[in-house]
Order: sequence, then C-alpha cells, then structure tokens
Amino acid sequence: MSPAEVVQRQVDAYNARDLARFAACYAESIAIFRMPAVTPSIAGKSQLEAAYRNRFGAPQLHADILARVVLGNKVVDHERVRGIETQPIEAVAIYEVEGDLIRTVWFFFPHESAAGSVRS
Repeated sequence: MSPAEVVQRQVDAYNARDLARFAACYAESIAIFRMPAVTPSIAGKSQLEAAYRNRFGAPQLHADILARVVLGNKVVDHERVRGIETQPIEAVAIYEVEGDLIRTVWFFFPHESAAGSVRS
C-alpha cells in the first residue's frame, strides 16, 4: 500500500467515525504533534483512541482534503474539518508512513487558537 493510500484509508475511517478502523491505520508508537510543540500531544495508540473516542460522536464531523502532496513516505494534506466548532477549521497535516502504518503526524494551524481543536 502506498503512503497516500494509507493516509486516505485513515481519512475515510475518520469521516465514517469508525474508531477501530481509524486506529488500525496507526503504529502502536504513534506520535502526534501540534506544531510548534516539541513534545507530542498524543503518544501511543491508547492515547489516540482515547482522544478520538468522543470526537467521533459528533454527527457533523467531516474532513475534506483540499490538497495533497506526496514525497517519499511523507504525505502532506491541507485539510478542512467541519463539525468540531461552528466554523470549519483548516490545518496542514504531515503524515509519516512506515510499513503501511502512520508513525508520526505533525499538525500546523493558521492560528494558535485552533491548535487544540482539530483532529488531535
């Protein structure tokens, strides 16, 4: 499976709000960073599942991929997420894929206030 296919698989699971299928896309040692943080906001699959469990209860939750760039095992998505706040939230996510699993994610936000809201 290509890195883009792995990332698309997790986007599809996110939009279906299917926690098991979503978590299956990530390595046990997943690290998710909200930039410019140097420590992960989520470390490990159990934290990932806990963080997304409530999020997936939101019936309007949906992520649109506005643009995607693939460079080796890195997938860069410009995302717009609806259903978390009253207005859509945009972010850039960089996914690092190894062995058909997402190992690391870096989220970049246009404003610091959104950093705690979107996808992680």
